[in-house]
Amino acid sequence: MYQTNSLYEQLGGEEMVSKAVSIFYRKVLGDPLLRPFFEGVDVARVESMQRAFLATVFGGPNTYSGRDMRRAHKRLVERGLSDVHFDAVMNHLDNTLAELNVGKLLRDWARALTESQRRDILGR
Repeated sequence: MYQTNSLYEQLGGEEMVSKAVSIFYRKVLGDPLLRPFFEGVDVARVESMQRAFLATVFGGPNTYSGRDMRRAHKRLVERGLSDVHFDAVMNHLDNTLAELNVGKLLRDWARALTESQRRDILGR
């Protein structure tokens, strides 16, 4: 069971998370700084995992069954993934939510929840 009044619920649930992930990856893949990390990657699979991950992190149903963040991003860290890239991803997430007319308070909440994953994603 997921949390009531969670960010997931306040954003609009599965439909909104799915829409956000689609827009978000369009932005990420269009970013010359981030695009190299996705060469040869099954983006549809990554988007599916991202939808499940965000649903879980944002307090929705726990449907994420992938590797933990440290293991999932290990190869990317070995290829140079750093704070600069993480910050770019965070900005794309915020811009995506803004584009979907999500208010600043909820965007800040999403940013804080995502930021809580920085250490693991960057392998620290």
